[in-house]
Amino acid sequence: MNTMLLLKLASLTYLGLLAAGLLMPRVVGLPEHIRSLPKFIRQLFWVYYTFIGLCLVSFGLGTFFLADELAAGSPLARAVCGFLTVFWTVRFTAGTFVFDLHPYLTSTWRRVGLFAANLVFTALPFVYGWAALKGGRP
Repeated sequence: MNTMLLLKLASLTYLGLLAAGLLMPRVVGLPEHIRSLPKFIRQLFWVYYTFIGLCLVSFGLGTFFLADELAAGSPLARAVCGFLTVFWTVRFTAGTFVFDLHPYLTSTWRRVGLFAANLVFTALPFVYGWAALKGGRP
């Protein structure tokens, strides 16, 4: 498959990740859970949460609008794709081995959502890894 097209398709998965991220606080009852924490810790959490959302927006938009540059294989493009490969590999690993989501998987839709997210977390390292290794070669 054309690397640029593969990157553009991968960039669309960020829309789903953003939607899931926006729904997550309500689904897990986050405001109630963090209400008892000190104000600074609550603020710190929301800043981190927002920062992660902005990173997802940036990764998705950057991948979509700069797919041709990322696929071209310049040293910077390979470095960015390499970074995103590591980023999504670590995210998949944390989601699989660190987070215990079972208490929140109370409906079929939540289980389907987790499955879809895990598909994305599995696919993104391969897409970016492919672009980093292929590096502009046809």
